[in-house]
Parts: sequence; C-alpha cells; structure tokens
Amino acid sequence: MSLLEVKDLGVTFNGDVKALDNVSFTLNKNEILGVVGESGSGKSTLARCIIKLQNKSQGNIYWKESDIHTFSKAENKNYKKQLQMIFQDPLDALNPRMTVAQIIAEPLRYLKAGLTKQAVAQLTHDMFLAMGLSLEQLNRYPHEFSGGQCQRIGIARAMIIEPELLICDEPVSALDVSIQAQIINLLKDLKTESNLSMIFISHDLSIVRHICDRVLVLYKGKIQEIGETETIYQSPKSDYTKQLLASIPLHDPEEERQRINALVASSNSQEH
Repeated sequence: MSLLEVKDLGVTFNGDVKALDNVSFTLNKNEILGVVGESGSGKSTLARCIIKLQNKSQGNIYWKESDIHTFSKAENKNYKKQLQMIFQDPLDALNPRMTVAQIIAEPLRYLKAGLTKQAVAQLTHDMFLAMGLSLEQLNRYPHEFSGGQCQRIGIARAMIIEPELLICDEPVSALDVSIQAQIINLLKDLKTESNLSMIFISHDLSIVRHICDRVLVLYKGKIQEIGETETIYQSPKSDYTKQLLASIPLHDPEEERQRINALVASSNSQEH
C-alpha cells in the first residue's frame, strides 16, 4: 500500500490557466520523491494541494487509500498530524513574536492537546537537542539565529508531532553551500531514524540527486517523466528533462565543487 497517491490531479486558475494538468504519482513509505521543474511549473501548487491549502479542479488525493477530500473533521485533524511542511525562507516561516521554544511546541498544543505542560517542555527540549541546537537558546527569538539554525528550528517544529510525511519546499535554496550540506544530511538522517517519507521540491538538481530516491519532472503543470533518480539522470527520456540536466552545473564551477565536497564530507563524517 502506498502512503500517498495523487490521481489525475488538476488545478485551473482564472478559468483557463492550468497550474496542474492530470498529475498522477504514488509515494511509498520511507521514500524521498524529488519534484523538479522551473519556476511556474506547478511544484508549489502540488504541495499546497496535498496539505489542503489549495482547492483542486479535478482528480483525487489518497492518504493510505482514503480520499483526503472526504475526511471528517476528526479525520482531517489526524491527517494534519501525519503531514508537515518546511519552507524556503526559514526566518519568514517563524513567528517573530514567539520564542523558539514556543514555536517548536505550537503544533503539540493544537494537535496533541492532551499532553501536560511538563511533557510538552520535555518533548521540546529533546527535539531542540536532536536538531543540534543548545538548550540555552530555547528562549531566544528567531531573529537571533542564523538562516541554517532557523531551518533547523522549522524542521524541529515539523518533526515534534512525529509526522509520516514531510514536504520540503526549496528548504535549502536560501542557505550558504556549507549549511545546505548540513540540512540535507539532517533530512537524510531523519528519513532513516524516523522511517519518514518526503516530497522534496527543488530547482537544484545536484541536491536532488544526492537526497532523492525517485524524481518527478514537472513542466507547465504536466509530468514529463518520473522514475528512479539515477535512471532519470543517466537516461532521461523527455526533451525537457534533458534540457534541465544539460543546465548542470547551475552554479559557478568552484561553488559547485565546494557544494559537492561539503555534501560528501558531511555524509562521510556521519558514517564514522
């Protein structure tokens, strides 16, 4: 049984602009699916449909074989417990008027309201430490942290309710190369340790190749192809995918070398 199935999904804006056009795919448990394509291809619209922030025009989305659009109020709350999202700009995604302890604990108050204050505090402390942050920083505010630290806080907030699916919408594009490597390898660790599935949206094809099990290529709202990551990168079938891959490296050659070296070095250090 697939964890998530999207079937013939369509979204039309202003009556005739097709943001998504008959999009169909499945996501398996403990799988990272990359979604790539240029700006305006429908990547973020797809994510918003899955988390029910965007209405569909046609098609269906199934969570563990149940249509999410037929959920009762209680079923919808349970769905939200199992699915979380992290965003492109980590600082903008955090409430500037709340301490990071309050930010991380916020999902628990809404989705696990039966927990005691002591339990919430302990879970918050544990998650903060798991993200590689210091407890002395818990009562600080988002603007006191770096971009990479803010993204770790965002991941902590998402993971504290133990979701089964994490949707990552360009989660490292605003970060420096060395920090990108740290966040990518943190996400890979979470997949292994928490049996987590992810939808990883990105325009950075080198990072997608490093982290994703399969890749879905979108262009003007339509799937151009989908398959195992190395198969897509080694033997692309659609002309659009070939054009995307031909654009690598997307960065200055020296920066690209540093990026790849940082990813590899970070992976190796965690294996020993």
